[in-house]
Amino acid sequence: MKKHEDEMRADYKRADLGKLERGKFFKAAAKGTTVVLLDPKLAKAFPTSEAVNAVLRGLLTLTEQTASITGRAGVRAPRRRAA
Repeated sequence: MKKHEDEMRADYKRADLGKLERGKFFKAAAKGTTVVLLDPKLAKAFPTSEAVNAVLRGLLTLTEQTASITGRAGVRAPRRRAA
C-alpha cells in the first residue's frame, strides 16, 4: 500500500491552479440549479443556458397547448368492456 503524501507532485505548481474558493458553487446548487451535459451537436445549436431555457420553455408551452386541443390531460381513462 502506498504511503499517503501531503505534497503535490513536482510537475504540479500551486500557482498554476489559480485562486481557490471554498463553496464557490454552493449558492447556485442550493437554489436548485441542475447541471446537464449536452451532446456536442446540441451545444453548438444552443450555446448558452438562456438559449436552452428558451427552447425548453417553448416546448413546455407547446405541450400544454396541444394537451388542451386534444382534450387529454395526459392520463387516459380506462376502457369499458362491451356487455
